[in-house]
Amino acid sequence: MTHTLLEPSRNTPVWGEYEVVVLGGGPAGMAAAVSVARAGRKTLLVERYGFLGGMGTAAGVTNFCGLHANVHGRIRQVVHGVADDLLRRIDALGGLNQPHALFGKTVAQAYDTAAYKIAADDLLLSAGVELLFHALAAGVVMDDARRVQALLVETKSGRRAVLGRAFIDASGDGDLAAWAGAPWDKGDGQGNMLYPSTMFRLNGVNPERAGKAWEVIPRLMQEAEAEGRYRFPRKTPIVRPQKSGIEWRVNLTQLANREGNAMDGTDARDLSEAEVLGRRQIAEVAGFLREVPGFESCYIVDIAPQVGIRETRRVRGLYQLTEADVLECASFDDTVGVNGWPLELHLKGDVEFRWPKIPESRGFNHLPYRMTVPLGLDNVWVAGRCASMSHEAQSAARVSGACFVMGEAAGVAADLALQGAVAASAVDVPSLQSRLESQGAWLGRAA
Repeated sequence: MTHTLLEPSRNTPVWGEYEVVVLGGGPAGMAAAVSVARAGRKTLLVERYGFLGGMGTAAGVTNFCGLHANVHGRIRQVVHGVADDLLRRIDALGGLNQPHALFGKTVAQAYDTAAYKIAADDLLLSAGVELLFHALAAGVVMDDARRVQALLVETKSGRRAVLGRAFIDASGDGDLAAWAGAPWDKGDGQGNMLYPSTMFRLNGVNPERAGKAWEVIPRLMQEAEAEGRYRFPRKTPIVRPQKSGIEWRVNLTQLANREGNAMDGTDARDLSEAEVLGRRQIAEVAGFLREVPGFESCYIVDIAPQVGIRETRRVRGLYQLTEADVLECASFDDTVGVNGWPLELHLKGDVEFRWPKIPESRGFNHLPYRMTVPLGLDNVWVAGRCASMSHEAQSAARVSGACFVMGEAAGVAADLALQGAVAASAVDVPSLQSRLESQGAWLGRAA
């Protein structure tokens, strides 16, 4: 039986009144806030941590996936617009790697997390976005069944209400949209979600001796397990160098609950246990890596501030992106950009990649505007990994490239909706697309 406590009613102070309120400071939230603030809208971005970047900083991902696609055998950058502005700033700080090859089919681009945080601050503030850090979203107040009036947040100043005319949910977990009553799904229908990981970084690596260590580590892992010296939480390792060759990032943990299922990032007990389990696995993995040539003197320099969550709620929208859309490189009339990342399913004990036909296909799918518009709500958009996608499609379009695309589109759409006094579902798509292209975004309509 669940025990409850009746809280006394109270008058909640208003933090401020805004035209657009963005929840979440990851790629989707940053792109949304920048694009709508540049249109002249009074914009607030609410972030639970004291820095921006989302999973890219808070979870230590340290590389952008999905900025590029393998287009008929040629790898090229396909995500532009606000993403380019951020990349330039990170690069100017000396914190951006050149893209590195993955599986011979695509590339990712690593960055230094400190440079990312500084660059993100500059990008948002230069666009005129107001930032509210250390604010945990706690609920919403509705105008009516279809419109949100305020976002409730818990801060060090106490509980506050943020009033807005439009709201963009880039929380990753779909918190705002779910509280507002939008329907949502979680997992594959049988209770299975993508498994989370805890990322960490090593320093003290000898880059000359390490060489292309990522090519030999899988074999060394198999040998260590066969000898009974180690048991790894998953089979497929991601161990790659950062900007300085003495520092490497490691993605080799997998976090399951007591039943062996993926930890649920919206469950406080699961999330707490996942943090402890992740650090325990890191200690074991780091011990193994010290046996790898070049890693003998390495040490853990950083464990990500939080567990890396890949999937929780997916808010149902006017269209749900599907696995077939990704694998068959689908086109949509209401495209707002593209996703060039394959399905990346973090399954029990391993990671499974499923690709479009490469190099025969164009290697990317359109992302339709409709996937950012939640059912039943008029002044709310969802952008990022909580947007409207199937379990399988979300494994692809949850990465940073697609999140930048959805966020920028949601920001422009919010401005157009306010300008025309229309609901999110009634935004004029040709006007949206024209604005996005004028800002440098690439919609994938010619490839």
